[in-house]
Amino acid sequence: MGKELEKSFNEAYSVASNTNKKLPPDIMLHLYAYYKQATKGNNYIQPSGNIKLRNAFKINAWLQLSNLSEDKAKQEYINIVNKHLK
Repeated sequence: MGKELEKSFNEAYSVASNTNKKLPPDIMLHLYAYYKQATKGNNYIQPSGNIKLRNAFKINAWLQLSNLSEDKAKQEYINIVNKHLK
């Protein structure tokens, strides 16, 4: 399943990255958090951007996923993209 999951995750990322659809802020936050957990695991880094409150929300959302494996985070990311962007 590893290669298939990776392929699906990359396709979902491509869809999310290239959409013109405006998603609600909470959905965008979920996408960010699941993407970071899927690609960085629990290796937290400070979010880019200079809006401190937005960065606080981002890191908080990511920290809440610390119990998820990278594969589970990838699957959740795919599920959100499929639900909201396909």
